[in-house]
Amino acid sequence: MSSRPSTIPAVAIFVRHSADCPHKDDGEDYRGCRCRKHLRWSYRNKQFRVSAKTRSWSEAEKAKRRIEADFGTSSDPVVTPTAEKTTVRQAIDSFLMRKGTEGVTAGVLGKYTRELARLQTFFAGKSKFFPEQISLLLLEEFRATWTTDYPSSYTRQKVQERVKGFLNYCHDAHWLAHVPKLSAIKVVEPPTLPLSDKEYETLLGKVPIVFSDARRIARVLALVRLMRHSGLAIGDAVVLERSEMQHDTKKKLYRIVTSRQKTGTHVSVPIPTDVAEEALVVLNGNPKYFFWTGNGKPRTAVTNWQAILRTLFQGTFGEDTQFTPHCLRDTFAVDLLGKGVPLEEVSKLLGHTTVKTTEKHYAPWVTSRQDRLDALVTGTWKQHS
Repeated sequence: MSSRPSTIPAVAIFVRHSADCPHKDDGEDYRGCRCRKHLRWSYRNKQFRVSAKTRSWSEAEKAKRRIEADFGTSSDPVVTPTAEKTTVRQAIDSFLMRKGTEGVTAGVLGKYTRELARLQTFFAGKSKFFPEQISLLLLEEFRATWTTDYPSSYTRQKVQERVKGFLNYCHDAHWLAHVPKLSAIKVVEPPTLPLSDKEYETLLGKVPIVFSDARRIARVLALVRLMRHSGLAIGDAVVLERSEMQHDTKKKLYRIVTSRQKTGTHVSVPIPTDVAEEALVVLNGNPKYFFWTGNGKPRTAVTNWQAILRTLFQGTFGEDTQFTPHCLRDTFAVDLLGKGVPLEEVSKLLGHTTVKTTEKHYAPWVTSRQDRLDALVTGTWKQHS
């Protein structure tokens, strides 16, 4: 009878034969070929499969023993021993449940879920399955992959904050002896790039040239004009529900009434009647939304629309253009500031959680707005001199 403790899984080695392997019909237990070796086991009713990262059966045996040792021992006495060690996957599930009870928005919870799933996949690829195995070196290696997934340094900074929140949770639960200290991420703010009136008209005029399908043309025009005149970020505009465009019969105008996906902040923005009516006639096969079919995940729909609008901007201003879909939101904000709308009111229309955020992004145009107001006031002096 084996003396193996019941909490230590039996790790099995198996072979995935290549198509041209002469022993592919000899089964996954065949040891003599040079095909890649893999490991699998079951723990707490979950199946695990990882590459042994070798073509040698003897080296795979060593990898197998290392994994079994990880399940059977704790590398740090500070970590509380348990009858069955908590895996990274289980720690993430527990953490997400905690965040859900804290009342975070579905959008924020989705970001935690997505980013921690990447962390779990990365560490599993390194044959690290427990929080206690999370080291600074591996975290820095994991962070190095973010440049592709998150081109914006601001986004990478936010991702790091969420990962650190998870690590602190693991530490508080005694699954991690200490929290590795990642260096700060310097945020390089992208330039605020509002479109001039001429550039905006040129962009609209290019839509039927860049796209040939009549239905696509109508949808792109409607989305571009809606974002320009509502200030909605693309993540909010794409999943906007038809019920969130309301007709104010008393004031005889349309308005967008929604909450931002990013912050949950409520916004109520009046929009021109022709912009509203153009969006209302757009058909996408789903009566609930303007621009999303309702199929798949909202994030995928947003990503697809970002690609469509990038194609439009590149087709209008060239492959190296710095204009992005966000410039439509910038155009909305700068236009209002330039026409004398107070910063505090623009901040509310944008759905910023604080006026400081608005000022941070639009400081140069706040200055130009003040210059315009100064000129208007000083101009009255000459009339009385």
